Amino acid sequence: MRKGRPCNIIGVNVMENKEKTEKKEKKEKVPRQAMPEQDPKKRIRNFNEVPYGYNAELALKEASRCIQCKKPTCIEGCPVDVAIPDFVKLIAEGHFIEAAWKLKETNTLPAVCGRVCPQEDQCEKLCVLGKKGEPVAVGRLERFAADFERERGNIVIPKVAPPTGKRVAIVGAGPAGLTIAGDLVKVGHDVTIFEALHKSGGVLIYGIPEFRLPKAIVDAEVNYLEKLGVKIVLNAAIGRLKTVDDLFAEGFHAVFLGVGAGAPVFMNIPGENLSGIYSANEYLTRSNLMKAYLFPEYDTPIAKGKNVAVIGGGNVAMDSVRTALRLGAENAYIIYRRSEVELPARKEEVHHAHEEGVQFKILHNPVEYIGDENGWVKQIRCIRMELGEPDDSGRRRPIPIKGSEFTIDVDTVVVAIGTEANPVIPRTTPGLEVNKWGYIVTKGETGETGREGIYAGGDIVTGSATVILAMGAGRQAAGAIDAYVRAKS
Repeated sequence: MRKGRPCNIIGVNVMENKEKTEKKEKKEKVPRQAMPEQDPKKRIRNFNEVPYGYNAELALKEASRCIQCKKPTCIEGCPVDVAIPDFVKLIAEGHFIEAAWKLKETNTLPAVCGRVCPQEDQCEKLCVLGKKGEPVAVGRLERFAADFERERGNIVIPKVAPPTGKRVAIVGAGPAGLTIAGDLVKVGHDVTIFEALHKSGGVLIYGIPEFRLPKAIVDAEVNYLEKLGVKIVLNAAIGRLKTVDDLFAEGFHAVFLGVGAGAPVFMNIPGENLSGIYSANEYLTRSNLMKAYLFPEYDTPIAKGKNVAVIGGGNVAMDSVRTALRLGAENAYIIYRRSEVELPARKEEVHHAHEEGVQFKILHNPVEYIGDENGWVKQIRCIRMELGEPDDSGRRRPIPIKGSEFTIDVDTVVVAIGTEANPVIPRTTPGLEVNKWGYIVTKGETGETGREGIYAGGDIVTGSATVILAMGAGRQAAGAIDAYVRAKS
């Protein structure tokens, strides 16, 4: 009997492993579910959201693909530590509302993240299914759960901890500021956000177009925070109307700086001061925050060129060029100095741009803008490029090809080559250290600066990055601020 017992155990283990393998293989056979979306020919003439999102049937199918790993590596790729297998399992079981609640335990902005977070380079990149096939569509499921909760009006406001008597000021109502506000108000702190603009959301509201992130989604997420107890003061430009030190004088125990990096950057080439040349910041802000896309309901002036060139290859460039199409451009160009392989924009955005008819001038770089007799831009002189050895970014360095110059006829140019830090806060906050690029220097991932009680996170620390990374910075700083203010007598 004793001799046979180990064999039985081995047999049982073999059968269990076989069943697990078959279960995993069965789930992998379900293909990744595509999202229905607007027809490209129709959507280039409206600002409605491009993907329609999953319905319940598609969400159930997609969620069923998750094999519920014992060690879910997908969570390691999430800057805000969403319990991904847990919320996906709830969807697979048909508990859609509960899935939204699970998301909100760590993610204040799930409907936003489900739309604009680069999941392909974060959680989905580490999904086990992605090793042999396509990963679980975490972002699409996140969007589905958040939308399901909101559209059915089943939004539950969780109880917050008893008041601690500690006051925290958040400067900037962007992704980092909104995230840290949500985390701190839940643990009982008195939280006030000071926003320089007349709407909350930061880049979510002024930078990302309606067809990618509807304003109503952002408004709903902000409204949720206000119901949690977060106070928001609009039209409050800290550094102008009052300083950070004024906030301390008013009784705040800590201040978090999440002001982003919205100062425009230009190439400094001949002709750049011609009329018809805009920074992406101005172009997108006019369209989004000031609602030029709703003309004539909102009569905000904006350039509606027929031949529009956008310089750059990131998400902001894609947003700009696709906005130009919707404003009536007959020819919309992306001019980018590297190859399409090196484009930093999300693959989904590049795919949509191709579908919509955007013309990609790859391995080209502007060297001069040429104007007409009235001082308006009429042509871009470009030079062709070739790729050399990798530079500090890891991408192959673009090298000009001598004698390859040519011109492109344009009447509008949008420069989307990045942004830099606005110097107002550092200049009005003595002792706040910045680096050579003007970004605030912090001590590690907690967001602590050289000034006691002042923390910072998001683009004002890292330079231009993604929404989810700014949110991650907010979450990390929240823990540090919570510990700091509790330790203060």
